[in-house]
Amino acid sequence: MNSTFTCSAQDHTLPISIRPENAADHPAVDAMIREAFWNLYRPGCDEHYTAHLLRNHEDFLPELTFVAEVDGQIIGSIMYARSWVTNEAGEKVDTLTFGPLCVHPAWQRRGVGTALIEHTRALAVQRGYPAILILGDPHNYCKHGFRTGKDLGVSMVDGRYPLGLLVLELRPGFFASSPRWAFQPSPVYEFDAAQAEAYDLRFPPKEKKHHYSQELFSMLVRAVVD
Repeated sequence: MNSTFTCSAQDHTLPISIRPENAADHPAVDAMIREAFWNLYRPGCDEHYTAHLLRNHEDFLPELTFVAEVDGQIIGSIMYARSWVTNEAGEKVDTLTFGPLCVHPAWQRRGVGTALIEHTRALAVQRGYPAILILGDPHNYCKHGFRTGKDLGVSMVDGRYPLGLLVLELRPGFFASSPRWAFQPSPVYEFDAAQAEAYDLRFPPKEKKHHYSQELFSMLVRAVVD
């Protein structure tokens, strides 16, 4: 399923298409992911390695993985994996998690990321998934309808409610069926930092720097909701 929208660029608009990712896209997508995340959350980044691992993992959902492109150039990407929530009765339900989600720095704040989320959200609804759960920055996702897990009774498996645990109900009222739920993301997102460093050697060298956004991220990942 493809879609098209327009995006402003200086004094005119450009048509941008959203289409499924294919194998030929992998090098361009990984390079773009690296460019988008470099020095954002840590000196360097590992999100392009996450993408590499995800495509070869059993929890990868290629039918929900899309790119945005303009004039044949890939400028955005969203990738999905299976995740799960379990209630107090032990019932385990399949859910969705996206990430990496990114837009090339030259195209950010023009609606590309929003278009990728909305496009795949509609497909997720069609497939009957009850919710999308992510670990992300509330500033980026609350505008898309995501809520803190605490307000919906969704915690991590250890019972914590991280500030970055965000939930988008695709089936309204789904989480009201049980007072407590535990979120289990795919293990694909857990890996050795040394392996990510080794993978990055495949790409042209870039300077690693410290940036204030890294301090903000460090605060975010340690914050919990009472």
